[in-house]
Amino acid sequence: MNRLFIISLLFTISLFARYEASPAQACPAYNNLKHTKNTHDVYLDTSRQYTIIESGHKGQTLILIKGENPAQRWVDDACFEAQKSDAKQSNAKTTDTETPINTKKYDNNAQPDNVSKDNLLVLSWHNAFCQTHPYKKECKRSFGSLLRSRYEERHFVLHGLWPQPKNRIYCNVSDTLKELDRKGEWRGLPEPLQNDELKKALEEIMPGVDSYLHRHEWIKHGTCYGKDADGYFSDAVGLVKQVNDSEVGKFFEANIGKSVTLAQVKNVFNRAFGMGAGNHLQMQCKGGLITELWLYAGSGSDDLSTLFQRGKRAFTRCERGRIDQAGL
Repeated sequence: MNRLFIISLLFTISLFARYEASPAQACPAYNNLKHTKNTHDVYLDTSRQYTIIESGHKGQTLILIKGENPAQRWVDDACFEAQKSDAKQSNAKTTDTETPINTKKYDNNAQPDNVSKDNLLVLSWHNAFCQTHPYKKECKRSFGSLLRSRYEERHFVLHGLWPQPKNRIYCNVSDTLKELDRKGEWRGLPEPLQNDELKKALEEIMPGVDSYLHRHEWIKHGTCYGKDADGYFSDAVGLVKQVNDSEVGKFFEANIGKSVTLAQVKNVFNRAFGMGAGNHLQMQCKGGLITELWLYAGSGSDDLSTLFQRGKRAFTRCERGRIDQAGL
């Protein structure tokens, strides 16, 4: 009888020892203590709370992540260090509950604790994009503008700069803003840019600003980049300009209306940014048209040649595509 009582008591204590806490960092969540496996590449979301099952075990914390398999994951103690004392006091009597909705808007000047180490620069060929999205505001032309060529009709434009892995999104973003973004209600998202000169430069490099694409890109991807919005978009604009001002940009402009091969594009990247740069390129095609270039880069530099040396190798299925010209 005494043995059953002790077992019951220990079980009860273990339940109350659990508490809810929000992570201080967007840390990876591993299946095991040795950190050798992370099924689904799960990273903690600093805007939600997790159930702490055990902490201080060899510098590790065991948490519960609802909806994941396995649900119990190991993270470094440091991931929750700044939150533990407050969370334990306020949540000592709670069990695993739904994350409360945070209605506060994202702070433009806030930065995640760790800078993205691996990034994907996504460039769009605007003419091909407008073939399949003629209803988009940035694809519509006034009668007067039909007689003059526009920047986006002869150059690559910015789709986004995406921290990797691909599930590294919505860092420190409220549930309310996530919902708006996922529904495509980008106009209702906060304006991220504070610098008017930068916004003007972005409007040229990213025509999608007309459709509030920059608000979406900041909320979903930029918040995980490691800089404020102005820093994030300044880096992105600079990288796109490096491509357009290089031999790559000249090659695409000279071959508008023509079909080119992946091998040709890789070779021109190698000439422009150093041998091997083409290995970090993924060419996206649709309906025989080149729609986007995905450039896998590392981080820690504003020089694209250097970033290619730090990025991962890419694989592409598209071997040939046409460089679309303006007009449907």
